[in-house]
Amino acid sequence: MSSVSEQNTNGNGHVNGNGHKTNGTKPADDQGKLIVLTAPLTEAIDHAGYFIQMAMASIPIWMEPVINRKYPKWREVEHYGDGSAKYMPAGVRLVEKSLSRVYESDDIVSCYPEDLEKFIGPRTRVIGVSTHNPLGVTFAAGVYTSIFGSSKMPINSHYSRELFAQIKGNQYRDNFKVIVGGSGGWQIIQTDLYEELGIDCVVDGRSESTDTLDLFAKAIRQEELPKEVVVKHPVDRDSIMFPDTRTTFGVVEMTTGCGRRCKFCVPDLNPQIDLPKDKIMGAVLANVREGNKQISLATEDMFIWGQVHTDIPFYFPNREALLDLYGSIVDTPGVEQHVLSHATIAPAVVDPVLIKELSDMLLPKSPIHFPYLSTHPEKKALAPLIGLETGSIKMAKKVMASKGVPFSIDHWQSVVLEGLRVMNENNWFPAMTLIVGNPDETDEDNMATLDLIYEMERRGLFAFLIPSIFTPLHDTRMEMEKGVTQTRDLTPLQWQLMMKCWKMNLRPGQYSWWGPTAWRLGSIGMWLYKLRRLNGPNFTYPLLMFAGLLSEKRLAKMGKIYTGKPIEVKTRAELLATLKPNMLKHLREDCGDLPEEELARRAAAKAAPAAEAATV
Repeated sequence: MSSVSEQNTNGNGHVNGNGHKTNGTKPADDQGKLIVLTAPLTEAIDHAGYFIQMAMASIPIWMEPVINRKYPKWREVEHYGDGSAKYMPAGVRLVEKSLSRVYESDDIVSCYPEDLEKFIGPRTRVIGVSTHNPLGVTFAAGVYTSIFGSSKMPINSHYSRELFAQIKGNQYRDNFKVIVGGSGGWQIIQTDLYEELGIDCVVDGRSESTDTLDLFAKAIRQEELPKEVVVKHPVDRDSIMFPDTRTTFGVVEMTTGCGRRCKFCVPDLNPQIDLPKDKIMGAVLANVREGNKQISLATEDMFIWGQVHTDIPFYFPNREALLDLYGSIVDTPGVEQHVLSHATIAPAVVDPVLIKELSDMLLPKSPIHFPYLSTHPEKKALAPLIGLETGSIKMAKKVMASKGVPFSIDHWQSVVLEGLRVMNENNWFPAMTLIVGNPDETDEDNMATLDLIYEMERRGLFAFLIPSIFTPLHDTRMEMEKGVTQTRDLTPLQWQLMMKCWKMNLRPGQYSWWGPTAWRLGSIGMWLYKLRRLNGPNFTYPLLMFAGLLSEKRLAKMGKIYTGKPIEVKTRAELLATLKPNMLKHLREDCGDLPEEELARRAAAKAAPAAEAATV
C-alpha cells in the first residue's frame, strides 16, 4: 500500500491505494459521502501524549484555558489532500476497515468535526460517531469535575455534545441516521438522551460483526433502527481486523479480554485473545507509512500476550514472546516513540527479569521523562496504567478476587508493594487507579487502603495514584450496585484517601518549587471560593493536608486524619513460598527466590535421566 500525504495528489482526482481522493477539499459531485465517520476533536488529536486526553476527560470545561496555555496548538490537526482526517481513534479506523468489505472506499470518509460540512450532503445516509466519554460519567470524570467545582461537564464531554449538536443541526439531518459506538455508548443508553443529542442508535460491540454491517445497511436503506444494538464479539484471533491507516497515538490492538474477572470491569467480559504478531506488525507499518512516529499497543494486560490458551497459565508471562514483539516494534524504522498502555502488577513479582529486559529495550523510545524519579541517563520512564483499586483485602475479595493471581488475594498488599518495588527499580512509574465509594465500603476498608498508601511512602515507592468514585458500568457484574454518587457524600476517610493520593502525585514536580506550590495555593483559593460549599465539611481537613497548611502529624494529633499503621509485608521469596507446586513449576530460576523444596524437585528431575542412562 502506498503512503498517503498532502504532497501525493494528482490532477485527475483518482483514488489512491488507501481510497482517499486527492483532488481538493470536497467530494467531486458535492453530494456528500454515503457514510461519514467522526469523533470528538478531543479524542482525535494526535499530539501532546496521552496525558492531554486524560486531562480533557477529567477536568471541567471552565478549566480549558489551562489546557490552552499548556498546549497552545492542541487543536491543530493534519489532513489528507481530500480534507479527510489523517489520524483518527483506532475504533473509527476499525469501523472504516470493516465497512470496506462491503462498500467502495469512495463511499466512506473519516473526518474531524470541523470538516463535517465538507462531506455531509444529500447522498449521506449514515454518520458514525465514536466517543468514550460523551456525558462525563466515567470513573474519573465525575469526581474530578466535582472536585474542581463544576457540574459533570469535562472538556471532552463539552466537545462531544458540541459535535452532536453540529450533526443534529445539519441541513441534511432528515436524510441520515446517527449511529454511536465506542466505550462511552452506555452513557447514552443509561441516560436516554437519544432525542436530545440527535442519536438514532447506539452500538455495543465490535465493528467486525456482521450485525454491524447489517445495521449500516438498514440505515442506508433509510429504515428505522433500534435504539440499542448489541453485536457479537469475535471469538478467535483470526476474526479480528486491523486498520491499515493511521490511528491516533499509533494505537494498535494487542489483546482482548484479560482473564482476571474483576466484577467492575467491562473489557474482561470479552474473550481472552492475543492477536497474531504479523497482523500487529502490519498495523505498525501502516502507521509508520502514514507518518506516525509513535506506537502504543492497546491491551487490558500486556503481560498475557503470547500465553493465552497455552499449556502455561496466562499469568506466567511468556518472556521470549513479549521481548520479541516489543523488540520488533521499537526496532521498526520510523518508530521514534513507544508508550505502554495497560498492565497488571503481579507479573512484575512473577518475572522481575522480564521487567528489567523490557526496560532496557523500551526506555530509549519512551517520550516520558520524570527528572525527579528516574535513574535513566536521560531521565526517561515507563508509565503503564495498572489497576490497584483497593488496599482492603475484604473489598478485594468481593470485587476482584483474582487480581493478584498466581498469588492469593489475601496477599494483595504484598503483591502491590513488591511489584511496585521491581517496577520502580527499573524506572517504571505506573498510573494506578483506585476506586473510592464501592458498594458496602466501610471506614475499615478505607483505612486499609491508606495503610497501603502510607507504606508505599515509607518505602520510597512511587506510582501516580488516580482515585475515582465507583461507577456502576453498563453490562458489568456490578451494574446494579450502588456506591457513593456525589462528592458531598464522601466520608472524611474517603476524602483523605483521595487527597493523600494527589499529594503524593506532586512528588515528581518537587524538582521545581513552583509546581506543587501552585497546586496547593490554587486548591486553597478554590476551597475558599467554592469547594467548601460544594463538597461539604468532610472535605476541609483533607484539603488542608493536601495544601500543607497543617502537617499530617499535627492533623493526626487533632484527630482529623488517619496516618496509617505499618502492615506486614511479604518479600518476593515469601510470596513464592505461598504457591502450590503446580504453580511453582512455571517460575524461572534466573529470577531467584525459589523455595528450597522446588529447587530440590528440579534438581531431582534433572538428575533422573542421567541416573537412568547410567543404569542402562
